[in-house]
Amino acid sequence: MATTDHTRTPNSIKNAEEARDELRTALTAVGIKLPTLSLDVASLTGDIARPLVTLGRCTPEVARRLAAVLRTCST
Repeated sequence: MATTDHTRTPNSIKNAEEARDELRTALTAVGIKLPTLSLDVASLTGDIARPLVTLGRCTPEVARRLAAVLRTCST
């Protein structure tokens, strides 16, 4: 039975940073900025490799613009 190493590694953090940056670039391309887009600090401090991207808070206007962009992708 194979085991998976779930310890926190620089690669898992780098992967999360790259995902955050990719999302920021994609959102910027459609005119949306989430000012608090970041990595979740609490998820970086444990021994388990589960870094999370925090989308953060935004105004209702930005939320509606994001929803509109997502709706165009679902058709």
